[in-house]
Amino acid sequence: MTSPAGARVVAFGHYQPTRVVTNDELSQRVDTNDAWIRDRVGIVSRRIAAPEESVTDMAVAAGGKALANSGLSASDIDLVIIATCTANTPLPNVACQVAARLEINAPGAFDLNTACSGFSYALATAQHAIGAGASRNALVIGVEKLSDWVDWDDRTTSIIFGDGAGAAVISASETSGIGPVIWGSDGTRSEAIRVEHRNGFLIQEGQTVFRWATTAIAPIALEACQRAGVDPTELTAFVPHQANLRIIESIAKKIGATNAVIARDIVESGNTSAASIPLALSKMIERGEVASGSPVLLFGFGGGLTYAGQVITCP
Repeated sequence: MTSPAGARVVAFGHYQPTRVVTNDELSQRVDTNDAWIRDRVGIVSRRIAAPEESVTDMAVAAGGKALANSGLSASDIDLVIIATCTANTPLPNVACQVAARLEINAPGAFDLNTACSGFSYALATAQHAIGAGASRNALVIGVEKLSDWVDWDDRTTSIIFGDGAGAAVISASETSGIGPVIWGSDGTRSEAIRVEHRNGFLIQEGQTVFRWATTAIAPIALEACQRAGVDPTELTAFVPHQANLRIIESIAKKIGATNAVIARDIVESGNTSAASIPLALSKMIERGEVASGSPVLLFGFGGGLTYAGQVITCP
C-alpha cells in the first residue's frame, strides 16, 4: 500500500443516553444544590445510561452515525480504535465487539486508555497508521459509562460525570487535515484521578486537577496551533475536554482564541471523559456552529495525568 500524503476527518457522530439527571435531582441524594454545582463546575445536567446499556452499545450507536455521515460503508473501514477508561471488562476489548456489530470485517481493532485525553490520542494514532500506509479509513470512538464507576453518595464526583459517546471517521487524503499531535504526561500527579482497586469508585482530587489544567495546558495548546501553522485568532472553534466550565474558559482566554466558538457541552452533558471532545464537536457541527473546512483546535487532558491536542480541518 502506498503511503498517502496525509489524513483528514471526514465525519463525526455522537450518542447520548435518554435519561437526564439534573442538579436538583442530585441534591435529593447528596448535600448540594443547583447554584453550588453551577458555580463550581458549570454543569446543569448530565446524561446517565440505563443499567443494561453498555459502553459497547453507546460506541456502536455513535460509530454507526459517524459511518453513515461519512458516506463510506463498513467494508471501507480497516481500523477501529476505541478510547475509553470504563470498559466493563478487560476482555474482549470494546473495539472488536463494536467492529463485529457494525459488520466491519477483520479490521485492526484495539482499545486505548488515557482517560480524558483518549480521543486526541486515538485520533493521532489513526492518523499515524494512515500515514504509515497501515490503514486507509479508520473509525475512532471515545466512549464512557462513568456512572458505573461513580459513588453516587460522593458529592465531589457524583455531580461531575456523565455518559456518552462520540465518533469520527478518518481517511487517507492527498493533503493533511489533521495537524501534528502534541501529547505527553505527568505521572508524578497520577494519583489525582484514580480507581484504587477492581471494585473501587473513581476518586478525583479536584483542586490538584484544576490548578494543573489552568496553568499547564494553555502553553501546550498554543504549541499545537504553532505546529499546525494556525494562529489562535484563526481558529473557528476550540473544543477542549469538557472537564469544568471554569477550566474551559480559562484556557480559551489564555490561548487567545478570540474568534472561536468555544465548546461548552459540559453544561448539559457533564464530564464524559474520552467521549467529551467528539461528542461536543459532533453536536456543534449538527447545529451549524462550525463551518466545513475551517480550523478547529481539539485538546484533551485528564487522568494519568495525560494530555494531547491537535488542530483539525472541520469536515
